[in-house]
Amino acid sequence: MGSLHEIALFLGAALLIVPLFKRFGLAVVIGYLAAGIIIGPDVMGFVSDGRSVLHVAEYGVVMLLFLIGLELEPSRLWVLRKSVFGLGSLQMLGTGALFTGLGIFLGYTPAVSVIAGFGLAMSSTAFVLQLLAEKNQLTSQHGRQAFSILLFQDLAVIPLLAIIPLLSGHKGEGHDLMDLLRIVGVFAALIFSSRTLIRPTFRFIANSGAPELFTGAALFIVLGIASLMEFLGLSMALGAFLAGVLLADSEYRHDLEASIQPFKSLLLGLFFMAVGMTADLDLLAADTLGIISAAVGLMLVKFAILLIIGRLAGNSLLSSLSLGVSLAQGGEFAFVLFTTAAAADSIDTALMERLVLIVTVSMALTPLAFMVLERWLEPRLKPQDNRAFDVIEENDNPVVIAGFGRFGQIVARVLRMHKIGFTALEADARQVDFVRRFGNQVYYGNPAHPELLRAAGVGKAKIFVLAIDDVRDSVRTAEAVHRHYPKVKIFARARDRAHAYQLMDIGVHVINREMYLSSLDLARQVLEGLDFPPERAQQGVNTFRDYDDELMRRQHAIYQDEAKLIESSREAMKELESLFESDQQAAEKQKPDEGPRSVHIDQ
Repeated sequence: MGSLHEIALFLGAALLIVPLFKRFGLAVVIGYLAAGIIIGPDVMGFVSDGRSVLHVAEYGVVMLLFLIGLELEPSRLWVLRKSVFGLGSLQMLGTGALFTGLGIFLGYTPAVSVIAGFGLAMSSTAFVLQLLAEKNQLTSQHGRQAFSILLFQDLAVIPLLAIIPLLSGHKGEGHDLMDLLRIVGVFAALIFSSRTLIRPTFRFIANSGAPELFTGAALFIVLGIASLMEFLGLSMALGAFLAGVLLADSEYRHDLEASIQPFKSLLLGLFFMAVGMTADLDLLAADTLGIISAAVGLMLVKFAILLIIGRLAGNSLLSSLSLGVSLAQGGEFAFVLFTTAAAADSIDTALMERLVLIVTVSMALTPLAFMVLERWLEPRLKPQDNRAFDVIEENDNPVVIAGFGRFGQIVARVLRMHKIGFTALEADARQVDFVRRFGNQVYYGNPAHPELLRAAGVGKAKIFVLAIDDVRDSVRTAEAVHRHYPKVKIFARARDRAHAYQLMDIGVHVINREMYLSSLDLARQVLEGLDFPPERAQQGVNTFRDYDDELMRRQHAIYQDEAKLIESSREAMKELESLFESDQQAAEKQKPDEGPRSVHIDQ
């Protein structure tokens, strides 16, 4: 690994194969695995030694853990301690003990069974965190628990690697008291230097005005600490995670993230490709059924244990299933554990290769397991909201507000300040329960439902405020109100121009586009910041707003014809520029010494 030819080969394979898999709805990870298998020694043979690639690619996992550490301040990490040591130890000890017992039952020695059992108990940090990030589930309940368990597994690598020489009978090669003291000293030095040395150094480099040096310093910190941990016989990923945590409250955290992110993504992709390259396809071809059955069996056992752990932790059934699917595969640290054990003669090479292949196949099956969860289990298990609509007391409120999120609540607060009565409706039961805790009177129900509209007194109201966030629900509610109560004025919120056009199709005339007014107000402040007189800045914004409102009405007739819409927008841009030039010339004749010499505002 390292020649320009091989680097170009890896990049080319990834660029060709990964987007193809993504187009067919498969996970990016599967694409990288397939790319590695195709260019690996058992298919096209472009790369003969996948393990050397894997050694380099492990730095992608290292950088991933560093970035995760940057997101966790020490105070937040302390909050996770119960999940890390509670759920993590329960999973690791339970799964490891079960597989150890299974190994002894199959006739292996206790030493081999312990190594295989606890190696298989580990899950893939790289696979799990990448998949959860793709699905925006890292902050979910099962996402946080999965991260905690993975963190404990990284910690468990240290004692597992330490006992391998003992299991092989080479007691002198294990970690002694001096090794332990050295490790404690290094951790203490890292904690001390994070504030006294590393941060001042970053400050000095940042002030140098050379951004490439900052990127170099970030890489040096990550790779340097990882190499130090490897020298001490510890997990490189754990060291990088610790470094990230120590720098999490640094003022340069976001700069570090931006510097490391591209390298992390490329190396992590290379890691997945290397896993595909190391798959022994000859062994898989010789015993396809046995290897796949063992991989599926591994995943089912781990899934069942994690499902039980999730339920014991108080998770819902769906959350527990998601936790089980997330961590059911084998992990990259199993490769390290098995190869180290084989080198120490603790297990034989044939068994090591078989275990590595089982773990690799389980990784490849993980995205498919997620697919089964999302397409088959989630729709059947996702809790159906059978909650009955709230009973609305009869009233004569002049305003009905549909949608009581951040938009609708502001309207409600202004009305309340003026002692104007209103009836608030919200279709999200969780949002209803949440805002009620703050003393708000809001009714649960679907605002598009005719019975709810009648009960809310829309027929007696003067104004219906449509503040629903979801575009489809907003349009359906507008249609229902316009159909059943055509005389009630609808004042609507629109997410964008496309949403506004749909509301205009229904007959809604008072429409406020989300962020539009606040954007205009910011534009006014920008003009004032450029030394425009306040009245002239306000006049410029008013001119733009009036023109854009008129343009909306003109383009409503053609918004479904993209070609005409594009042409209309181009003509409008020129027309608006011409309008502002005329206004500028008139202003200069009246006050030649006031304000900037030219004005240009894009649509």
